[in-house]
Amino acid sequence: MVQIFTEPETISIELPNAIGIVVSSEQFEALALANPDLRLERTAEGELIVNPPTGGESGSRNLSISGQVDRWCEAHEDLGEGFDSSTGFILPNGARRSPDASWVSRTRWEALTPKQRQGFVPLCPDFVVELRSASDSLSTLQTKMREYIDNGARLGWLIDPQNQRVEIYRQQTEVEILINPTELSGEDVLPGFVLNLRRVWR
Repeated sequence: MVQIFTEPETISIELPNAIGIVVSSEQFEALALANPDLRLERTAEGELIVNPPTGGESGSRNLSISGQVDRWCEAHEDLGEGFDSSTGFILPNGARRSPDASWVSRTRWEALTPKQRQGFVPLCPDFVVELRSASDSLSTLQTKMREYIDNGARLGWLIDPQNQRVEIYRQQTEVEILINPTELSGEDVLPGFVLNLRRVWR
């Protein structure tokens, strides 16, 4: 007698925002490996976050930001490593996060093992950028920015094109809010870096 096994049919379900899915660290990593085209995050409490693909405007803005960060990184590669939005980090509190752009100092990057550099990076970046899209909740992004700072980030920018507003997050200081700035300084974290916001505001 021959038994025939068929693949189970895949179905999709819509989950209301009020329903959260909690996954373990191992389950999250399995999900991320099985769905490389999705940008997945996991909160410190284990809640799974599925970020949809960005729209055209957000994609163009993010390219401008990432491109400018990348050009600075290439000119200052002895200082550290830059990363795009597809990079996942394991924060000290256990959350898995993927900033829109980020940077890690050379000393901290070199302290990681080759294996640690290949998977989700087990640290919080020194510098992070979150770009708000039309579908993003501002309060959710603000909470995420505070999480980065609480977990060791030294400088963070929350860029809100809808209101042409930037929130600057630093260690042990109040959040600084800038309205319609034309540029942002990398300060002493990314020395000499200046982000031109012309393409972000257009």
